[in-house]
Amino acid sequence: MKILFINKFLHPNGGSETYIFGLGEALVKMGHEVQYFGMEHEGRAVGNRAESYTSDMDFHGGGLQKLLYPFKIIYSAEARKKLRPVLQDFAPDIVHLNNINFQLTPSVIDEVRAFEKKSRKPVRIVFTAHDYQWVCPNHMLMIPRTGKPCFACRGGRFGNCTKNRCIHGSFVKSLLGTLEADFYRWRRTYGKVDRIICPSAFMKKQLDTDPLLADKTLVLYNFVPEAGEKEDCGSSAKRDAAWNRLREHLPDRYVLYFGRFSAEKGVETLLKVCKRMPDVPFVFAGTGPLHEEVSQADNIHNVGFVTGEALRKLIAGAAFSLYPSEWYENCPFSVMESQAYATPMIASDLGGIPELLHDGVTGELFPAGDEAALGEKIRKLWEQPALCAAYRENCKKIKFDTAEEYCGKIIEQVYVCR
Repeated sequence: MKILFINKFLHPNGGSETYIFGLGEALVKMGHEVQYFGMEHEGRAVGNRAESYTSDMDFHGGGLQKLLYPFKIIYSAEARKKLRPVLQDFAPDIVHLNNINFQLTPSVIDEVRAFEKKSRKPVRIVFTAHDYQWVCPNHMLMIPRTGKPCFACRGGRFGNCTKNRCIHGSFVKSLLGTLEADFYRWRRTYGKVDRIICPSAFMKKQLDTDPLLADKTLVLYNFVPEAGEKEDCGSSAKRDAAWNRLREHLPDRYVLYFGRFSAEKGVETLLKVCKRMPDVPFVFAGTGPLHEEVSQADNIHNVGFVTGEALRKLIAGAAFSLYPSEWYENCPFSVMESQAYATPMIASDLGGIPELLHDGVTGELFPAGDEAALGEKIRKLWEQPALCAAYRENCKKIKFDTAEEYCGKIIEQVYVCR
């Protein structure tokens, strides 16, 4: 088969990119042909034979170009135009959508269906839901400026996004998000997709609130990425040297947080807890808006952004790891990776997390945002190495799909199933 992945970012940026890179590599190994379409970027890691991509859109920049963004984020004529030669050259059997809203827009769905009609070649459109964008204009099921979970927009009541200023706290941006959601609901655009992969039962439950999507969804949990990804390329000697440099600065025993340093990930709450536990050495691996706050904490060693084999060893060497997210996570790789590398985890109880972490077996859950509960859990595991060891043994019994195993399921259940 010929599979075209469409995603706004074609460089390492987050979970959806980890997903499409890992899945694409596995499909190629199985003998399928894979290409990619999205924004051009200096760090672009994958592409297409037609060398056609949309321009890079940076919503945090300025200038004249930014004034045109409100018109582009609802419906992108550029995305359709740039996708056209890719479809004509590659003629895919499957178009696999991922994160497309705002930078690419669902206009790409219209272009695929137009190509199908003109070429008379059936094209199956598949979508993996990495967030809640299709039922929540700000994609997070929360009001960011208050930090409170929210389901007000379900059922198509998207005006609540504007009312609560859910996008960057801005009335104008939230209004645009509302207009975008209403526009595609009115046009029934998402109904043109054949199958929707939900990486958690929680995600499926949310999308099923829209009758247009309900009969298209299925649950398929993510795979665990292999250690030694593209970002960590090079000889084994170089990889070992990178790990050795990192290890020199690590405490003998530490508690690990790895991921984005941001409020929705619960890092603000975690920082408050860390400050009250000066005797516990914490290691933070990642980057994000709260970088300065993380770096200033006395008992936190910030090792920055770590990938590949070095990250695997960092996770495996921790006494236990933390995932205090305060939004409805879907199927976070971090929760799976920690357990896959036999490291117990303390995680919040929101979204799809409880579907991945076995409370009291491979780690422990706590109420999201509860500083006292998080502190108690950390103290409990830190002072009970025997309990951590028991959780570690249980982690070794957990089996998550590899990319190849996941590929087998997706081909059988999604790509060729009609």
